[in-house]
Amino acid sequence: MKRLLMLLLIISGACQENRPEKVSQSKSSYHPTKKVILEGLNHPWSIAFLSQDEALITEKDGTLLKVNLKSKIRTVVKGFPEDLTDSIRAYNLGDNSGIFEVLLDPQHEKNQWVYFSYAAKRKGEGRTTKIVRAKLTQDSLYGHETLLEAEPFTREYFHFGGGMTFGTDGKLYITIGERLFWERDNPPIPIAQDITDRRGKIYRINPDGSIPEDNPDYGPSAVAGIYAVGIRAAQGITVEPKTGNIWFSEHGTIQGDEINLLKAGANYGWPNVTSGKLRSNDYTPPKLEGANFTPPVWFWPHTVAPTGLTFYTGDDFPNWKDNLIVPGLSRGSLWRFRIENDTVKSAEELFIDDRVRIRKARQSPSGKLYILTDEDNGKLIQILPQ
Repeated sequence: MKRLLMLLLIISGACQENRPEKVSQSKSSYHPTKKVILEGLNHPWSIAFLSQDEALITEKDGTLLKVNLKSKIRTVVKGFPEDLTDSIRAYNLGDNSGIFEVLLDPQHEKNQWVYFSYAAKRKGEGRTTKIVRAKLTQDSLYGHETLLEAEPFTREYFHFGGGMTFGTDGKLYITIGERLFWERDNPPIPIAQDITDRRGKIYRINPDGSIPEDNPDYGPSAVAGIYAVGIRAAQGITVEPKTGNIWFSEHGTIQGDEINLLKAGANYGWPNVTSGKLRSNDYTPPKLEGANFTPPVWFWPHTVAPTGLTFYTGDDFPNWKDNLIVPGLSRGSLWRFRIENDTVKSAEELFIDDRVRIRKARQSPSGKLYILTDEDNGKLIQILPQ
């Protein structure tokens, strides 16, 4: 009996020594915290990592910067297109024009191509969203090529879009906003529904600007490159690494902020259908015969103004693996979505006690998570486990 009792005590002690309690409480239960890496940025919009320690940052109200995240040295990249609009919030605080996305070519180390979107001006006509690529050598751009110019040029300074991502198919996907503030200013066929108008669409093009042969066929009168229609003000677009699916964020007017799954030939409904309300009470969209509208995967009951979203695949937060991270301008929010089979299973709002307008979430080459804040004293912030 004594020998049996001693054996049970030995087994019990061994089991206690191998309990995974401390291990399970380590990384999986880490809470996120913020660490400021850079500040003094002029309303930063996007970041593209050249390496773990070096990146390109666009300032919506400023310039294209090359920054060293260790030394904090920042250099203005020379050779940005001269038709960048020069009226950035000079006369109206609501002016959304400026420099938007910056994106590296998937083969950047070999070909040096960098892609960027911005609000371009044309004397006497106004402005529009423009997509250009150029080669980056040290701190200068050269060999510029215009890939897309979302004519017409107009006096409106809202909702340029400008989000870009490369799909797993090697094609470049671009969001272009409709640029209207009031829905009642739409022509008889709403801008976002008019396939002869470049505004209010998502495009799919080859890296050199040519049109893929397997794009949706919208007919001979459609502008080239359209992949989806019915877009109001989509800024963020990203690829889900696990599936290759492409997701994008969309701004509504009165509520109506959405997360959408991009599908070839889809019509996301604006302004005929919305998960929120129209700003113009006196406007009724025309009926569109034969139109099939694609509903959002997710929408908020309040205004969030979602922007540059990204999927997290790093190791700092194991329980965030493959989750969608979505920043917001309104209310200064940052959201984490768990998605299964193209369905949102859970949503968590982060840093509710430390709100700040956020324009972009982006992951570095080593899997570190960063955000850019939309402020006069804009910041690059790393999200770390506590």
